[in-house]
Amino acid sequence: MPHAYTPGLTVASRIRLQRTRRLPLKGEVLCSPGEQVSGDRIVARTELPGPVTPVNLSRALSVPPAEVPACLRVAVGGAVREHELLAERRSCFGLFRRTLSAPAAGTLESLSEVTGQAILRGPPLPVEIAAHLDGRVVEVLPGEGAVLEAVGSLVQGIFGLGGEARGPLVMAVDGPDEVLDHDRIERAHQGQVLVGGALVTADAFLRAARLGVAAVVTGGFHYCDVKRLLGRELEVAVTGEEELGCTLVITEGFGRMNMAGRTFELLGQHAGKRAAVNGATQIRAGVIRPEVFVPASDLVRQVGAVGSVSPAGLQVGARVRAIRHPHFGRLGRVTALPVEPQALLTESRARVLEVEFDEGGPAVIPRANVELIEG
Repeated sequence: MPHAYTPGLTVASRIRLQRTRRLPLKGEVLCSPGEQVSGDRIVARTELPGPVTPVNLSRALSVPPAEVPACLRVAVGGAVREHELLAERRSCFGLFRRTLSAPAAGTLESLSEVTGQAILRGPPLPVEIAAHLDGRVVEVLPGEGAVLEAVGSLVQGIFGLGGEARGPLVMAVDGPDEVLDHDRIERAHQGQVLVGGALVTADAFLRAARLGVAAVVTGGFHYCDVKRLLGRELEVAVTGEEELGCTLVITEGFGRMNMAGRTFELLGQHAGKRAAVNGATQIRAGVIRPEVFVPASDLVRQVGAVGSVSPAGLQVGARVRAIRHPHFGRLGRVTALPVEPQALLTESRARVLEVEFDEGGPAVIPRANVELIEG
């Protein structure tokens, strides 16, 4: 029987993860297969080409392009400091002198005798890739990076902002229905991963960023506040590169939405432990979910004994979450999967499922209106 794809979120107390840590350019790998690494350990590094600064020497010195090489005081390929003499033109037996200083430090990469334009290349930019997860190196990618494996608890979210962050997990509220507001954020939370309940306000998140909180994990967040954080509309379906000073992970959806009890309880069990958070989200094909991962303390003994979670697909007994009106955000369990398409209120026909919601009782809804809660 054909199987329809149903998007799913993983909420698992015990799972094996594999993550590839790859450099943007060829570089040096600093770990070995089988090595145990912490999340802060640098596993690969490289250097990106420095910024380019074009300088039109012909125009600046008022000489034809063909005469520019004779005016250079730094050879092509040579290094130059900022404000150091780059080129000089003398006329009238040396009585008149026009000079040009380097606008930036770097290397004189090239000079065109056709246009008289020089290219200054700034110092290379170092790039280091950390392991992010406490785990074991299972494969080294020569010159590129490494594949890491880790065992622990995983909570995936609906949407996130900001990149990778690490810190001890702190329950900032007492229940999954509470609001994490401005007054609950303290200076002592610097470097920590705060878990909220139904909502984190924009003021609370901005205060968390100012105080150096590593990340905030919450059930809901107002969509209108995303523009306030970014200073613009969210126009792309890929996030993770935002420089907010704090990573945000939303587990349920936009608006005030109670964090799922199972998710809140699982995070609470790991309070005080170090968590690895990533807000990167990709909604297009090749979906990437924001996530919170807490490595198991007995990783060395357990890494060979825990299997990865393999999605079983949509089936009777599966935990699901409604992702469209009128049941948006509700959690429940599938009780039946009728084979034949059924008529909807819109008078269209679609394959449906029967679900018993934790709050709200039974309902019949289109299969496209739910996502799996895996794990």
